[in-house]
Amino acid sequence: MTWLSLVDAYCERTGPDYWSEPINALTNLAFLIAALVLWSRLRGREMAMGRALAAALFVIGIGSWLFHTHANRLTGLMDVLPILGFILLYVFAATRDYFGARPWIAALVTAGFIPYAAATVPIFSTIPGLGSSASYAPVPLLILIYAALLRRRLPETARGLAIGAGILIASLTFRTLDQPLCGALPFGTHFLWHVLNAVMLGWMIEVWQRHRLR
Repeated sequence: MTWLSLVDAYCERTGPDYWSEPINALTNLAFLIAALVLWSRLRGREMAMGRALAAALFVIGIGSWLFHTHANRLTGLMDVLPILGFILLYVFAATRDYFGARPWIAALVTAGFIPYAAATVPIFSTIPGLGSSASYAPVPLLILIYAALLRRRLPETARGLAIGAGILIASLTFRTLDQPLCGALPFGTHFLWHVLNAVMLGWMIEVWQRHRLR
């Protein structure tokens, strides 16, 4: 296989054509819309991290668009790397701003996400039916851990994080059901992963912004 080898991973795709996944492709507009709306609301130097997160959200939409139109291993990488970038940025921001950690400590915690994911993904992979969604499952767990740790100090922020984790779990459910429901829904359910993920990521930025404005 080469980097340009076709990837046929979703129910909606029926061939190598550019528009073989029209719904999966077009629903990436949700990421772009969420990013632009948030960007316009994140003003001032104290919102620099929020704008960085909004920019990462925009790039997620572009990367996912490329993958669902040019479905190959290279664009697959363009799809997942911006998501990882967003996660790392948010872990840094959450550790620094919610817990008041010094930047170097927040950076160490952020670097710890990689071994955390490496340790937990194999565990989630043992869950029947979860499939490739196991690679994302450590994220809602981590959000819930942060929410639990913050529930006394910052109850509103903790509640916001828990809501974000709930939306992500619902989003992952639709991602997981794409192939099993393919016979009943020829266009699949992956597009709902896009829509709910855009809502979830936008909400997570909103949670951070509300905390900064307190």
